[in-house]
Amino acid sequence: MQHGNVGFLLSCYDAKVSYDAHTDSFNARYLAHGRSTVEENIKWERLRSPAVDVSPYELHVSDCLTDLHPGDHFEIQWRKSKEFPYGWWYGVVGHLESCDGNKLYCQCHLSERVILEFKQYKIGSRWRKAIINRKDHREVGNETDGFDAGIRKLYSDKEIMTWKGLWPAQQLD
Repeated sequence: MQHGNVGFLLSCYDAKVSYDAHTDSFNARYLAHGRSTVEENIKWERLRSPAVDVSPYELHVSDCLTDLHPGDHFEIQWRKSKEFPYGWWYGVVGHLESCDGNKLYCQCHLSERVILEFKQYKIGSRWRKAIINRKDHREVGNETDGFDAGIRKLYSDKEIMTWKGLWPAQQLD
C-alpha cells in the first residue's frame, strides 16, 4: 500500500529503504506524485529486490508477449506522468470478449491483442482492464490516466503468492 493509499496496494515502487531495529520494520523514501514521500513501519513481506535490472525511469523490454495466455500472472510498468519513475503493477491475463473462456476452444493466445486484468478493481472500474498489442507494445497512455509500459510474466509461484498475500479485503472502485 503506497502511503496509506489502498489503490496502490498491488503495486511496487523503487525506494530508498532503511531498517528500524526497534520496530523490526522498514522506512522507505520514494517519489510519489512529484514529491518525496516517506512511509514508516513497512513489514518484511512488503519488500523485494528489483525483479529486473533496469532503472525505474527506463522502459523494460518485454520479452514475454508472444508467450502470454489467459490465466498467466504478470507485472506491468506504470507511471503517472513522463517525469515520474515507473512502478510495477500486478495483474492476470484475461480472455478476449469474443472468447467464452473454454480452454478447448480458446484462441486468445493467437490474437495480436492481449487483455490485461487487474482483478483487485471491480468490474466496470476504468482500472479493471487494459488492452495491449502483442506485436507492437510500447509505452502507451496519457497525462490523465498515466502510462503503462514494459511487461514481465511471472513464472515463480513464490512471486505470485507474494502478490496474492497483499490482496485487498474487498475490490476497489
